Amino acid sequence: MADAPAQKALIVEDDADITRLVRLYLVEAGYRVVSAADGVGGLEGYVREQPDIVILDVMLPGMDGREVCKRIRQLAQTPIILLTARRMEEDRVQGLEIGADDYVTKPFSPRELVSRVRAVLRRTATGAASPLASLPERPERLTFGELAILPLARRVEVGGRGVDLTAKEFDLLLTLASAPQHAFSREELLSRVWVYEYLGDSRTVDVHVGTLRKKIERDPAQPRFIRTIWGHGYTFDLDETDAPDAPDAPDNELRRDDERDG
Repeated sequence: MADAPAQKALIVEDDADITRLVRLYLVEAGYRVVSAADGVGGLEGYVREQPDIVILDVMLPGMDGREVCKRIRQLAQTPIILLTARRMEEDRVQGLEIGADDYVTKPFSPRELVSRVRAVLRRTATGAASPLASLPERPERLTFGELAILPLARRVEVGGRGVDLTAKEFDLLLTLASAPQHAFSREELLSRVWVYEYLGDSRTVDVHVGTLRKKIERDPAQPRFIRTIWGHGYTFDLDETDAPDAPDAPDNELRRDDERDG
């Protein structure tokens, strides 16, 4: 039986030197690579080549990367990794909210980018194990006061109204809510939700937590559900109304910084 064809990556980047470097590392890692130098060419290349993953620069001539990302998302759920020279959290939040699976800030390590490509493709591969597979079996519906999570339908409701979450935001919320009161480190969340080992950018988790709080919390600055554990990570908090039949939980001795948003 013939080997399956190598997976294909589309690079949309107007800097020829970056394109050559990323292409070199991806080819060495066994991927087929196609590229485009602007947004319109990137969309045309996406439709023509049907890549398995898109590596997309944000600052492109003509149509910028955010618009390209939005249009690809209208067509399919192909994984997208954004490349950006901007380090402001708001820029990262915007990229994630329009549907990007991950982002890498310039300058970046080509090896790290290849690792992230592998991780995203592994997570989204047909039939691949869910990043949540190691968590306990979940019911069809998880309810915490006004917050309801429907794992099988991948749906979230707040006060009976549906909330639009990205794939990563949903996986992150379900990971936290499936193990209430568990103190997740940022590295553990990266491993479970993004399916790659800690590569030095734990802000990926913080940014997603920030956008998630804005969507499910009444007051994101004083979150009820997703609490920050100072110097460690996050936990999904319960109160007596959320779990009326549960025994009293032991006092949490970890310091919490509930005011920190992400």
